[in-house]
Amino acid sequence: MVNPTKPRFIADVMVGRLARWLRILGFDVLYSNRYADDEIIAVARNEGRVVLTRDNGLFRRLQPGEGMFIDHDDYDSQVAQVLAGYPANRFELLSRCAECNNPLDRVDREEVFLRVPPYVYLTQQEFAECSACRRVYWRGTHADEIAKKLQGWTS
Repeated sequence: MVNPTKPRFIADVMVGRLARWLRILGFDVLYSNRYADDEIIAVARNEGRVVLTRDNGLFRRLQPGEGMFIDHDDYDSQVAQVLAGYPANRFELLSRCAECNNPLDRVDREEVFLRVPPYVYLTQQEFAECSACRRVYWRGTHADEIAKKLQGWTS
């Protein structure tokens, strides 16, 4: 069963960039360019996820409410479409790993001293890390740009 207030998604290979942007906004989005259609459908049904796809054949195999056919090629329009269909009460920007979807954990800045550029270390106080892939995240100028994009997507 899909939770409309906090939907979880699974994206097919045709919407990988959309999956990444939804993760940046804080959505739980499974994505792999190796998922077969049967696997996407099974995971979606077992975990109550919404399938995001541009594949007509895959979309026709879904029951009503199990998926969203993504109309456009460009990711800005794709994100806007998903947000219109699944409006969020609030966004948890930069709370998930954009690469592997795991929630990020706050880490002490001393722990990332050797893993971030010196300027970043000197100018940032808060860092987060993905426990799976070990990528380090911080709120740089890109966070403001993401917020501006979000405003455009939701207006």
